[in-house]
Amino acid sequence: MGVDFVQEGNVAYITLNRPEAMNSLDPEATVRLAEIWAEVKANPDIRVSVLTGAGEKAFCTGTDMKKTPVPDECMAALYYKEGQPIVPHMQMWKPIIACVNGYAVGGGLEMALACDLMICSTTAKFGLTETKVASLAGLNGTQCLPRAIPKAVAMKMLLTGELIDAQEAHRIGLVSDVVEPDKLMALARSYAEKIAGNAPLSVMAAKQAVVMGMDMPLRHAIDFSYLLWGALRDTEDRKEGFKAFAEKRPPQYEGR
Repeated sequence: MGVDFVQEGNVAYITLNRPEAMNSLDPEATVRLAEIWAEVKANPDIRVSVLTGAGEKAFCTGTDMKKTPVPDECMAALYYKEGQPIVPHMQMWKPIIACVNGYAVGGGLEMALACDLMICSTTAKFGLTETKVASLAGLNGTQCLPRAIPKAVAMKMLLTGELIDAQEAHRIGLVSDVVEPDKLMALARSYAEKIAGNAPLSVMAAKQAVVMGMDMPLRHAIDFSYLLWGALRDTEDRKEGFKAFAEKRPPQYEGR
């Protein structure tokens, strides 16, 4: 189906597996990816996901243009499956790590922008090249890229369609880490396990506070964060966290 899905403990590993097509998404892979995101959201045992591409050449280069349906079918067929977009929407409060191991172009970069943490290999390349083919970064690129990096740099990327390399992506804050290709998955696994080891309700609340707070005036965002803090105050996990700290042992969180 072009997308692999493996769950290891509380971590889901999602791999776009079409290396012969630079891990671009054909209709079958798109449907499968939408199904996987629905599974991740519904499965209480999954606390964090890692999204990557097979091989070292590409993370994802967006839609497979050779297999794209005709325009009147494109959006329905490629981007939605029973209301679930291929890009995780803001109601996916479980964190997602984008593990960029090559080209992240067009819809591929848009998928990475929808994730919460982006790391990459030294061989990574990033770009929204839609203007070169008379199109537009229509999933989230025109809105998420200027929120992730300085507006001037985002506008340059959007209007010229030029690519930037891993070091430039790190310099402007698009990615948090740049490592050699053979160390990339180990780093992703390390971050995923650390996140999965934290209290899941607190992790999701932290993401929700940031994502929703960015669309609010600062005063309202702070009030919203306080409400989330109050909702967590009497959870079993918070009691366990305090108890584990006092007993000098690792906490055993259960998400309740």
